[in-house]
Amino acid sequence: MTPAVASLLALLAVIVASLFSRVNVGMLAVALAWPIAMAGAGWKADALMQTFPASLFLTLLGVTLLFGASQTNGTMEALTRHALRLCRGNTVLLPPLFFAMACVVSTLGAGAISSTALVAPLAMAISARAGVPVFLTALMVGNGANAGNLSPISAIGVLVQGLMQRAGLGGHEWSVWAANFSAHALAAIVAWILFGGLALFRAGRVDSPADDAAFSKAHIVTLAVTGAWIAGVVVFKANPGLSAFAAASALVLVGSADDGPVVKSVPWSVILMVSGVSVLIGVLEKTGGMDLFTSLLARIMTPATVNGSMAFVTGLISTYSSTSGVVYPAFLPAVPGVVSKLGGGDPLQVAMSINVGAAVVDVSPLSTIGALCIAAIPSGQDARALFRKMLVWGLSMSVMGALFCQLFIRFFAL
Repeated sequence: MTPAVASLLALLAVIVASLFSRVNVGMLAVALAWPIAMAGAGWKADALMQTFPASLFLTLLGVTLLFGASQTNGTMEALTRHALRLCRGNTVLLPPLFFAMACVVSTLGAGAISSTALVAPLAMAISARAGVPVFLTALMVGNGANAGNLSPISAIGVLVQGLMQRAGLGGHEWSVWAANFSAHALAAIVAWILFGGLALFRAGRVDSPADDAAFSKAHIVTLAVTGAWIAGVVVFKANPGLSAFAAASALVLVGSADDGPVVKSVPWSVILMVSGVSVLIGVLEKTGGMDLFTSLLARIMTPATVNGSMAFVTGLISTYSSTSGVVYPAFLPAVPGVVSKLGGGDPLQVAMSINVGAAVVDVSPLSTIGALCIAAIPSGQDARALFRKMLVWGLSMSVMGALFCQLFIRFFAL
């Protein structure tokens, strides 16, 4: 067996393991890459270690450390409760407010999982009291969190931009965010119409949260430092990861955050997953396995259908697998090769289709985001019914994502 075939089989094994096993596939990916590179391809250990994505690792670590500071010192929770008070008990405003809160927190650097963990418990509790269907609330929170997930200052946005830059598609940060946001906003609007939003026009008002939403000195300092970091990244093009280390360190040094809880809040399993799969992808590229992979993908698509087809395939895999840890690292580097073998198609549109198709299904209860929403359901509500509804919704989104990308993704790749 050639190293190219072996590396492709290893990637398929990692994808299958991500669907049916609880093993961290980053660990498995490195374990498989090691014998393929050294025994099969005759590499030295140093050559294999050079495939480790050091730049991506530092960027993800820095960004998650900074958000960990704002999460562990209560800044994001206070910001969320303050946003809820702006609703002033107007029931019809609650679903779009839940979407907006999750989206803003995610866009500011938290990412979808952290923002869902923060917003879902508050949103579910308030929904039960206000008569807002919990299914609608779960979809609003999940789609809102995903809508901001590909911001260029969020950890997953940084990952996607790094992978796209590696594929020669860098420099489209906010276009990628806009495409992803639009797909999830459309999904949220459809959910609002179908699952109780119209009925809320006839509902009354409810009491605002009684919790104290005042900002402490630590919260204000955290917001100021985070705002300066965002300005540095967006306006002055500072490296998001390295500048995030500086911002997080500043918060610890001035006493606005404790480094112990901050370090513990880092999603190490996700970083291991992304880094490990990236090592295997590096071996795949250098042994010729990527060429085989793109050939297989090209056989099931045409230049006219590549956007929708890629969104559908990645959506189905992402329903059961890790979007950030498996789908993005495996498929985004393959984009130039797929387009080349098809003899047509726009690489940027295909990459955006992967981003959207893989993400829009992540409200499924089989994903962490959907599971967090179900875990936050108040007592007295039917968790099993919510699980079934969210599973059907998540699976249907693979079709919706494909249609969206096939029809509309070209408008974002300008």
